[in-house]
Amino acid sequence: MATRPGIEAAPKQPTQSVKMQFPFLDLKAQFARVREDVTSAVIKVLEDQHFILGPEVDKLEAEIAPMLGAEFAVGCASGSDALVLALLALEIGPGDEVITTPFTFGATAGAIARVGARPVFVDILSDTYNMDPAALSAAITPRTRAIMPVHLFGQSANMAEIGKFAAEHGLPIIEDAAQAIGAQYQGRPVGSLGAIGCFSFFPSKNLGCAGDGGLVTTNDPELAGALRALRVHGCRKKYQYDLIGMNSRLDAMQAAILRVKLRELDTWTAERQRNAARYRTMFAERGLESVVKLPVAMADRNHVYNQFVVRTAERDALRVHLQAAGIPTEIYYPAPLHTEHAYEYLGYKAGDFPQSEAAARETVALPIYSELTEAQQAAVVLAIESFFRERN
Repeated sequence: MATRPGIEAAPKQPTQSVKMQFPFLDLKAQFARVREDVTSAVIKVLEDQHFILGPEVDKLEAEIAPMLGAEFAVGCASGSDALVLALLALEIGPGDEVITTPFTFGATAGAIARVGARPVFVDILSDTYNMDPAALSAAITPRTRAIMPVHLFGQSANMAEIGKFAAEHGLPIIEDAAQAIGAQYQGRPVGSLGAIGCFSFFPSKNLGCAGDGGLVTTNDPELAGALRALRVHGCRKKYQYDLIGMNSRLDAMQAAILRVKLRELDTWTAERQRNAARYRTMFAERGLESVVKLPVAMADRNHVYNQFVVRTAERDALRVHLQAAGIPTEIYYPAPLHTEHAYEYLGYKAGDFPQSEAAARETVALPIYSELTEAQQAAVVLAIESFFRERN
């Protein structure tokens, strides 16, 4: 039997032998670890009957800001709103342009469009899937008002090069750190590397609440004041509208839950990193590194693995095989934003951002959550191995 390079010949293993049913993300397993403390925190909020902003939100903001290397943290209703609030605080609106990438969740460009500005896309790097700093110079125009890099999948973008370009052109950086809480770049936390950092507490994030929630960070007191006003309809005092804002307040219930989970975040991050390292060992032991590209973890960054994304030109067939074997996967993202109907008005076309388009065709995320067991990871890797053996 012919084999692919790096895969030793072995008896063909039927897919049935590696079947194992488990979820892509097991939030129930996570909750079981913090059930008592979360339940107590929720009951306290119910007893206090203070549901919008208030002491729980104040305490969360005070506790999380130092961890994120920020002087100020401002809770809001979602990660999407965090991006919108950041743009509004910087007074970005109609006629302005913001540079970002098309290989990201829709909220990134959507926030720019929602304030009336124009998303301007640049391609990504093929290894980290983050913004290519070398592409920025061709994207800047007299209307460029900000750069919005995305720290995709839990790893920081190249903030040294992006920051250098931004400083040369006098542009603020808005960090989309929705997937990267706890990640670092050269020892500094993401969310502290630009003018404003934006985080999501959607349940699937490394630090997730029981619904929607978000956070904005900054070291600028004026921006912090604007962000606090913007999240409550533009009011700095009750019924005094200094700005045109929005309703984007963090619920006290969510803040209470997040305060409990925040105490566990370092442990959960270490467990995700352990699982990533274990995947790497398992892929190497099975000789799969030549046929599946594993995530690239840059030496100067702390990758927190919100997703463990692998890559192969045979992605779609592999995913069908894994599904039949009971192995859950997800695709982040099936189409880059410049090819989506909502962004046709920008005038981009297929082929404009080849790295983003290739990543959308070839990447697939494997389970990586903290509670994932070694046996479950082995089942994932064995199922992938059986796919490539069956292809030979």
